[in-house]
Amino acid sequence: MLVVACFNTSALQPGTLNILMPSLPEPLVALTAELARLPGIGPRSAERLALHLVQSEAGGVRALAEAILAARERISLCRVCGALTERQPCAMCGDPRRDAALICVVERPTDIFSIEKSGAFHGRFHVLGGKISPLNGVGPEDLRIAELETRLGSEPVKEIILALGTDVEGDATGHYLAKRLAPRGVRVSRLAHGLPAGSGLEFADELTLSRALEGRREVG
Repeated sequence: MLVVACFNTSALQPGTLNILMPSLPEPLVALTAELARLPGIGPRSAERLALHLVQSEAGGVRALAEAILAARERISLCRVCGALTERQPCAMCGDPRRDAALICVVERPTDIFSIEKSGAFHGRFHVLGGKISPLNGVGPEDLRIAELETRLGSEPVKEIILALGTDVEGDATGHYLAKRLAPRGVRVSRLAHGLPAGSGLEFADELTLSRALEGRREVG
């Protein structure tokens, strides 16, 4: 005879459910919390990753941890353009084959990877480190604009290409830069059509970026 036991959980005293339901070990909880802080990783994905790691071979987990630490310790921002690099200056700034007369201005170091994949740009880069956003307390002085002006005085720059996002803040940053750099006597252009409105470069494919670079227009 099959006996089914039913529990009325509403009648249990506070704290009883915690006793009945097993909890994850504290190290696993801490690992899940840290993984959940990574961009694009939600709580459930973080938990799956944590469970996978604690059940993997120790050697593999140790290699992953060492790779993370090594990358964090050895990678820094290029003192010239702001790109991610292992050496100073970065390979792009030190490459004589790249056109020093062209500087492509981007918001983040990762935007450089998107443009490089297009294969349409062979100049140099400059990372602003963000965009002007009064609501978030980010002003022109918080960006690497002064460093860009310094480069204009020491490098043979003829054109600045603004490869910024197409949202309101990206537009405002582009207009500010065009106005501020106008007395420098360099051409200031912006990526042309094809970029999705209100988004950043990471959402554009290589062909779209290539066409946007080729059809860039002057700002002013």
